[in-house]
Amino acid sequence: MAALPLMPKATAVWLVEHTTLTFEQVAEYCGLHKLEVQAIADGEVAIGIVGMDPIFNGQLTQEEIKRCEADPRARLKMTKSDLPAPISRTKGARYTPVSKRGEKPDAIAYLIKNHPELLDAQVARLLGTTKETIAKVRDRSHWNATNIKPHNPVLLGLVKQTDLDAALKRASRRVERENKAKGIVTPKPEAAAKPDANQPEGFVQQSSDEQQPDIDHDAMMRSIG
Repeated sequence: MAALPLMPKATAVWLVEHTTLTFEQVAEYCGLHKLEVQAIADGEVAIGIVGMDPIFNGQLTQEEIKRCEADPRARLKMTKSDLPAPISRTKGARYTPVSKRGEKPDAIAYLIKNHPELLDAQVARLLGTTKETIAKVRDRSHWNATNIKPHNPVLLGLVKQTDLDAALKRASRRVERENKAKGIVTPKPEAAAKPDANQPEGFVQQSSDEQQPDIDHDAMMRSIG
């Protein structure tokens, strides 16, 4: 993707007002649509936007503008700056307030104990920690191992319940795929017995083992007499 000038729309306003460049030339340089540049020229959009001079901020030269004004097929080339390009910050670990960082080992211990299906990488992303710390909590080599007690990270405010649920769902699907590859069939719970529609509400049918045999009351009375 080609680099765009600072404040592209304001730059387009200036170029439309101060040059004879075509709409196509301005649009391509500023990363806009030709019709949008035409609307700027007609006063339909960018109303109130003050034009930004690309020559003043060192992104174009007067010679470059004149070159393209003389040839409608030419395309503006941005002036290369000697300044270093800004470094884009990559998405790192989740930030945790200092007051809560001491609770991370408790949260790690909770996830290890209650959700062993989670990979260390998942735990690290959820809590903004490292695999090394997770390993130390697991094998109790952590410097504060004697004081670590499992606590739910959601209740500690270290992770949202929605994020934890999503991670558990992904872990469950992964385990299911691994079991399927190994030929392990996960047993499904047996369906509960449906009540007989002819029985009154609240009636619980006994199984054959629980049913009592019929009692001959006459024979019982004769044996007593």
